Amino acid sequence: MKRILLLVALVVIAGIAGIVRSRTHSGDFDRLVSHNVTQNARDDFRQSYQLAPGAVVELSNINGAVKIETSDTQTAEVLIERTAANQDALNRRKITVDAGANSLRVHGERGDVGFFARLFGSTPSEKVTLKLPRQIALQTRAVNGAVTVSEIDGSIEVSAINGRVQIAGATGSAEFKGINGNIVVGLKRINDQGVTLRGINGNIELQLAQGLNADLETNGMNGRIVSDMSDVAVDKGRHGKYSARIGTGGSAITANGINGNIRLTRTGTSTEATAADLGSQDQQTVQEKVQQKIQDKVQEKIEKSN
Repeated sequence: MKRILLLVALVVIAGIAGIVRSRTHSGDFDRLVSHNVTQNARDDFRQSYQLAPGAVVELSNINGAVKIETSDTQTAEVLIERTAANQDALNRRKITVDAGANSLRVHGERGDVGFFARLFGSTPSEKVTLKLPRQIALQTRAVNGAVTVSEIDGSIEVSAINGRVQIAGATGSAEFKGINGNIVVGLKRINDQGVTLRGINGNIELQLAQGLNADLETNGMNGRIVSDMSDVAVDKGRHGKYSARIGTGGSAITANGINGNIRLTRTGTSTEATAADLGSQDQQTVQEKVQQKIQDKVQEKIEKSN
């Protein structure tokens, strides 16, 4: 009886496999099981656009590092490098670029491939390099890699990043949330909207311009505030609450849900994090747990576009 049931099961499985194979018109299944994994595939994109002062630049769903260089120009240059083990893997994703005088959008999404290629194929690596005007508003979210940005004369929004974030200089408002990595931000000037940091799993260094005045408030912080400046007064409260007056006080810098330390320095006096800066072993363990959660969320956002 068992042999008969086993034989029936094998026949059913073979029949299903035949149906799947016959219905895969594009040959995704055949390519999936027969492609040469040692083959390398690459796709490069390079294009220039003209942007008006104050244009909005948006990057999202990028599976790799992002580098943004700025200068006094109105020309935006976009360079996208995509690599994969083979062409099938490269086709799993694509990056679209939409540009106008007042906006530039670089967005990663799934490619035009079949079901099995999306389900079982590997994901290509991506690297985006932008050379932009300095006078822009920058929005960056869902990046699985480091984000490095030169000086921006406009608002900055950075969210859902699985990697280190470094901003050479921010002028205006800035918001950072859902960052799984250390952050280094140069603050040249802060407007009335202030600076917001929320849900950061890593150490934060705020490099303040000479003469910049601000008030820093933290809640739910698993770490401490360290200042290298003589004109900063730090008060420690309970349950992860800190307050710090920078200079004579002024625009608000708020930090909530920080799993790491905040270091305040003046521009040009950046210091690398030491073992003491990283906190206790318990704090590092918490960082590792939070790191995995944020990494999973970032990857989930990118995978939803596949």
